[in-house]
Amino acid sequence: MGKRAIVIGGSMSGLFAGLQLRKLGFDVDIYERAEGELAGRGAGIVAQPPVIEALRFLGIDPVDLGVEMTTRKILDVDGKTVCEFRCPQTLTAWERLYRLLRDAFPAANYRRGIGLKHFEQDGRAVTAHFSDGSRVTADLLVAADGIRSTVRQQLIPDLAPLYAGYVAWRSLIPESALPPAIHRELFEYMVFCLPPGEQFLAYPVAGPDNDLRPGQRRLNVIWYRPADERGELQRLLTDESGVTHAISIPPPLVRKQAIAAMRAAAERLVAPQMRVVARLMTEPVLQPIYDLETPRMTFGRVAIIGDAAFVARPHVGAGVSKASDDVTALVRALASDDVEPALRRFEAERLPIGRRVIERARHLGAYLQATQTEEERAHAGRYSTAQAVIEETALVDFLEA
Repeated sequence: MGKRAIVIGGSMSGLFAGLQLRKLGFDVDIYERAEGELAGRGAGIVAQPPVIEALRFLGIDPVDLGVEMTTRKILDVDGKTVCEFRCPQTLTAWERLYRLLRDAFPAANYRRGIGLKHFEQDGRAVTAHFSDGSRVTADLLVAADGIRSTVRQQLIPDLAPLYAGYVAWRSLIPESALPPAIHRELFEYMVFCLPPGEQFLAYPVAGPDNDLRPGQRRLNVIWYRPADERGELQRLLTDESGVTHAISIPPPLVRKQAIAAMRAAAERLVAPQMRVVARLMTEPVLQPIYDLETPRMTFGRVAIIGDAAFVARPHVGAGVSKASDDVTALVRALASDDVEPALRRFEAERLPIGRRVIERARHLGAYLQATQTEEERAHAGRYSTAQAVIEETALVDFLEA
């Protein structure tokens, strides 16, 4: 009888885990607590080399994964180009990559609308108890349930996300909505604008339904802005009815006044081209930025991967590649050992890498924080320069050093 695995969480890391474990010979079921199909609103992704390699390993053709971009540039407040940097990359949308993985995983084994209540384990198996009253016993349980991980909360209840001191305003703007002159200057590039202590970033990604035809794509927009935790952040997370949300706020509930203030700030602070972009952010996503760093990734027959283990600030662009590398290491260990010793080997390999990614992301984002320690001010001075931003954002080659 073959081995069985339960994957908690049906997003990117859960699908990578499910697909690779099936390839290894495991019988795998993925449990996703959301009832509807997942969607990454306002999310663009840099398809790092490890992600493309993982797709090829799974037999998924990465051709037409996203928009091929070769050049980055930085605009000053007057709209002039102050520097350029050649950096070929594939830029895609969250939905594009998710759909490739989702379509490759058997629909009958992807169980939506079923959340994990708790689990228990012994030396032979792990048993998961679900919200629909069912329970499933398996050889392995993989926690891929993100920053709000139910699995991690049961294992490490005192661990919580740490607010980084700033937020991101995010939006996906239809390519067709951009005036021709703005399109010419922005759309074929990754473009930065750097107001003091802030970062405005835009780059092209696939359009709705993964459309890559010219004119049908989208511009992914991210504006990082300082927001102190007790003051501005609480105001931003408070909706029109006066309810203050924890961790994040659904996009339709973001107050119109907050969006208007963001757009007004753009008129003062960013390049004219970016002001036009800010006006086109019709229902922006407000994303408070958090750090999450787990002290452990394995507990007996349970492995924690992806954002359930480490949530790094977006500047590294390593979220999806970190998840795929977690899975690759996990499956490599399982291919040559029993579950518990394999998980220990997996943790020994991936825990230090997760910590390095977190550290790097903190350094890159230090200058955006509302408050800074002396050490963070030193990193802010190093990584806030135009050269550092254009040459080190959304690259994972530091892991090879």
